[in-house]
Amino acid sequence: MLSVFQDLFFPPAIVPLVAMARVTERVRLGPAALNAQTLHPVEIAGQIAALDRASNGRAYLGLVTGAWLDRLGLDEERPLTRLREAVEVVRRLLARDAGGFAGERFTLAPGAALTYEPLRASVPLLIGAWKPRTAAYARTVADEVKIGGSANPDLVRLMREWLGPDGPRIVVGAVTVVDQDGGAARARAAKEVELYLDVVGALDPTLELKPGERPPLDRFTLAGTPDEVAAQAARLRDAGAHRVEFGTPQGSLALLCDRVLPALRG
Repeated sequence: MLSVFQDLFFPPAIVPLVAMARVTERVRLGPAALNAQTLHPVEIAGQIAALDRASNGRAYLGLVTGAWLDRLGLDEERPLTRLREAVEVVRRLLARDAGGFAGERFTLAPGAALTYEPLRASVPLLIGAWKPRTAAYARTVADEVKIGGSANPDLVRLMREWLGPDGPRIVVGAVTVVDQDGGAARARAAKEVELYLDVVGALDPTLELKPGERPPLDRFTLAGTPDEVAAQAARLRDAGAHRVEFGTPQGSLALLCDRVLPALRG
C-alpha cells in the first residue's frame, strides 16, 4: 500500500498518486489525507474517482478534520460535523445519487451529480482520528482509522478500546529513518519530525507531559538501525495496528525494504 500525505502547504497528493497508479499493478493507493475544510467534497470525489480510474480500482480515500487551519483564518468550529457531511457528499457523488443533500456545512441541490460514471460507486474509506468522538464516528463508516504521526503502542491500544474489538482496522504512520548508524537515524528523524511534533504531542492522551516538556521522540518516529525499526513496528503490530506506514524520509530505502520488511514478515 502506498499513501501520499497532503498536509497544508505541501504539494497536492493526487499528482504523485496518479503517476504511481500508472506504473503499479497491485498496490492500493490513496491520500492520507484530504481535508474538506480546504478542498470541497465535490473536488474530493472527483480526485478519488480519477485515481480509481487510473489505478483500475485500487484507490482508497483518506479524510481528516485538518490541522494548522488557523494560519488560513478558517472556521475550526464543529470539525466533526464537517467531516460527517463531507463523507456523505462524497459517497452520494460516487454513487451518482442525484437526490440532493442539505447539511450545515455542505449542500447538494437535487439533481446535482457527477456528469461521468466513476469506475466504482464506492471506495474504501480511511478516517484520521486522535480523539474518542472522531473514533466513535469512524467506527460507523470507516474501513480503517489512522493515527497519523504516531508510533506509540499505548495509543494503538487506546484506539482499539475506542473503536471496539470489531471496529475498523488501525493504521499508524510516522517519520521513518533507517540507517546502519542508529544515532544518525534518530538525529535526522528528530529534525524531520519537528514540523508537527508539538501538534501531535499535544493530541496524545497517553502522555503526561509537564509544561514545556518535549514529547518523547520514539513515540512519534520510527528511527534507528534496521533491527531497531523492525522492533518498533513489531510493537505497534502487537499492540493492535493492522498496518504501519513508513513515512518519508525513509533514510536508506534499501535497508527498509531489504532488512525491515522481511523481519516483520518473519
